[in-house]
Amino acid sequence: MELISDPKVKDVFSSYPMVAQDHILSLRKLIISTALEIEGLNILEETLKWGEPSYITKFGSTIRIDWKKKKPEQTAIYFKCTSKLVSTFRFIYANIFKFEGNRAIILNFTDTPPLAELKHCITVALTYHKIKHLPFLGMQN
Repeated sequence: MELISDPKVKDVFSSYPMVAQDHILSLRKLIISTALEIEGLNILEETLKWGEPSYITKFGSTIRIDWKKKKPEQTAIYFKCTSKLVSTFRFIYANIFKFEGNRAIILNFTDTPPLAELKHCITVALTYHKIKHLPFLGMQN
């Protein structure tokens, strides 16, 4: 897999406080390592959308990650709010994740994120346009 990265993304990461940088860079690493495991995913583009680090694939839905001053104790993984992603994640992982509306999974700094489930959500998002027709996006409950 080829990672195409906009150098401006690095500037955004470095603008975060150190504790937020650690969390957000861990999310970045998880997204990239997950993408590497997806068969047929040849290119992952790392860019900025709405000033936030974003990850795009040919057959996926955009994933954004960010830290915000208004909520300094957390990071979030954002998904396209008009997709079925967060509503499906909420149904499958209601007792595992905290959500923000129909657009984000919220990760508090004090919590240990459930990596297998988070990786599963990332995989589903990065392949969304191939699986959006499947019941529950092909996710098992």
